[in-house]
Amino acid sequence: MENIRQTKTPWQYLTPNKDALVNEFVGKPLNDLRTPALIVDRAAFKDNCTKMHQNAKDWGASFRAHLKTHKTVEGSRLQLISDVDKTSAVIVSTMMEAWEVVRGGLVTDGTVKDLLYGLPVGLNKLDDLSALHKEMTKHGGTVRIFVDSLEQVKFLEEYEKKQAKLKRWSTFIKVDGGQKRAGTSLKPESFRPFINTVFASPVISVYGFYSHAGDSYGSTSLEQAVSYLTGEVRLANDAAAMALEVLAESPNKDAHNQPFVLSVGSTPAAHSASAKAKITSELHGILELHAGNYPMLDLQQLHTTLIDHPRISQRVLATVISYYPGRGKDGLDEAMCDAGAIAMSKDTGRMPGFGNIVGKSWRLGRISQEHGTLEQMTPDLATGETDPTLNVGDIIQIVGQHACLIAAGHPWYYIIDSDVKGGADKVVDIWVPWKGW
Repeated sequence: MENIRQTKTPWQYLTPNKDALVNEFVGKPLNDLRTPALIVDRAAFKDNCTKMHQNAKDWGASFRAHLKTHKTVEGSRLQLISDVDKTSAVIVSTMMEAWEVVRGGLVTDGTVKDLLYGLPVGLNKLDDLSALHKEMTKHGGTVRIFVDSLEQVKFLEEYEKKQAKLKRWSTFIKVDGGQKRAGTSLKPESFRPFINTVFASPVISVYGFYSHAGDSYGSTSLEQAVSYLTGEVRLANDAAAMALEVLAESPNKDAHNQPFVLSVGSTPAAHSASAKAKITSELHGILELHAGNYPMLDLQQLHTTLIDHPRISQRVLATVISYYPGRGKDGLDEAMCDAGAIAMSKDTGRMPGFGNIVGKSWRLGRISQEHGTLEQMTPDLATGETDPTLNVGDIIQIVGQHACLIAAGHPWYYIIDSDVKGGADKVVDIWVPWKGW
C-alpha cells in the first residue's frame, strides 16, 4: 500500500462558461436549438424536490440528497431547500462533484454542511479528501466517507500516521443488501470481527450504517416499494444492533456517533415513504432517507407506477433525419433520429426500447453511438390505426430509460419553466453540469 500514489481533481479544466451560454440561448424557442439537446423543466424538477421533502418528513426521517443525476449548483439548491423543508446533507459520486459543491458557493453560504463521498473510500484520493475535509471544516461543515473493507481501515491508519495531526474520519459503514454492489456482509461471523476492528481504529468514528435499495427498481406497486424500504431499514437496523453489542465491550465506545444514523433509500423506495409506511418496530438509531434520481425521473421510474408522466422533468430533443416506410416489424414504419447512445445512454429497463416519443406512438427501439432508430408502435387495438407518420425534419421529444446516464452525455442543459408564462417553450436558463472524476 505504500506505493499508492495520490491524485488530484482537475476541476479547473472542464466547465463551460455559463454566462456565455446564457447570453447565447436564453429566450430562444426550443425548435431553434441544435439537437440532440437535453431539456429540463425547472417547475417539475422543483415540484419533485418538494414532494421528496414531504415524503421524508411524513416518514419521520431526515433527508440526504444525492447530487449525481443533474450535478449542478442550481439543481442542488432546489434539492436542499423547498417550501416544505430543508436539508444541508448531500451525497456525491465523484470528487469532482464534491469540489464543485465547494466552488459553487454551496458550502460558504451554509447550504451544504454535510458531504458524504458516495464510494468506498478510494485510497488514491485521501490527499484530495483531506483537502476537502479541511475546506469543509473551515466553514463549519464535515466530510463523511464509506468503509466496507478492513483494507481501507488499514490504509487510513497508515495514512493518518504520516500526517502532522491525526484525525478521525466520520464514517458510514456500507452494508450489502444482497445486490452485491458495495457493502460488507452482515453475516455475524464476518460482521462482528469487522466492526470490532473498525471500532478499535483510532482514525474512524462510526457515524452510521448505509444501504441502497437497488432492488426497489423492480417495484410495480406502492406496496412492493414499501416492502423494499422496510426491508432496507431492517438491514441497517440489524447492523446497528450487532454493532451496539460489539461496541458495549469496546474501550473506544465514546469515539463513535450515538445514536447511529440508519441511512436508507433509492428513488422508488423513497417515493413510497409516507406516514402510513412509518416504521413501528424498535430502531437502534435514527432514520435518514436518501435518493438521487427523483428530481428528473425517467421510464425506469415510470414503470414502478409510483410516478406519472408529467412528473418527468427531463427529455431529449432530437431531429428526424430519415424515414423508412414499411421497414419495421409487421410492415410498420421506421425512422432515424440524431440522438444516439451518447445522448440517450444504452441503459434499458422493464419498458421496451431506449425511450418513448412524447405525444406519439413511436419509440426509440435501436441505438448506435450518434443516431437512433425510431420504431412505429403496433396499431391501436380499438381502432386498428397507427400513429401518423413522422416527417424528416420533425423535432421530437424523447423520454429515455435512465436520466442519470442521459444527463451525463450532455455538456449543458436547456432549462424551461412551465410555471412561467411562455416558459414552457423557450429557454429560460442554462445549467452547466460538473463533468469528470
